[in-house]
Amino acid sequence: MIRSKFMTREQILSFIRDVGIVPVVRTPSAESAIKAIDAIYQGGIRAAEITMTVPGAVKALEKVADAFGDKLVLGAGTVLDPETARVCMLAGAEFVVTPSLRLSTVEMVKRYSKVIIPGALTPTEVVTAWEAGSDIVKIFPCGNVGGPKYIKALKGPFPHIEMCPTGGVNLETAGEFLKAGACAVAVGGELVDGKSIKEGRFDVIEQKARQYLEVIAKARAEIKAATA
Repeated sequence: MIRSKFMTREQILSFIRDVGIVPVVRTPSAESAIKAIDAIYQGGIRAAEITMTVPGAVKALEKVADAFGDKLVLGAGTVLDPETARVCMLAGAEFVVTPSLRLSTVEMVKRYSKVIIPGALTPTEVVTAWEAGSDIVKIFPCGNVGGPKYIKALKGPFPHIEMCPTGGVNLETAGEFLKAGACAVAVGGELVDGKSIKEGRFDVIEQKARQYLEVIAKARAEIKAATA
């Protein structure tokens, strides 16, 4: 999948939908975050999110943006305020993910024509996020409130709202989340796990990336067959 260097908001959004998975890179150092993203990329996933909890996260964003250029759609995660969102976008982030809904952050990201994926949980929060102009609503922490069943329940009254679950997403559930109506899934420690990072086993992360892509492809094929 090739993208142009200068992407519109709609192109970024379409790319995330196509990839179907956003790896959440939360590591103890900027160096390990960069190595993890390289492993994710080698495993075939062309999107990744560096969380602001990573020490030196903004520098890591800059380095990854420089190293991968137009080969990977890069995002910033755990963004708590509009000021941080702006710094991340200037560092190379194409999309911004937040753990909670803060309207001023949504406004800031839209000002720069990037993709905003704020966190929400309740039906009221989900609708508020969507009405504020969110591109996708991150349902967090989804695993704690029913997982795929919760996504299916939300999609009942809100079929027009695009949702990406976080929390409880693993190799067993990723496909079920897509079948329940999610446009993509976000996966953190189940893909970029602390043990592999600590041991320097980035090959394990690469292999897991391949496995997640296989799960997503299988689920999408089953969805297509069911609606044919």
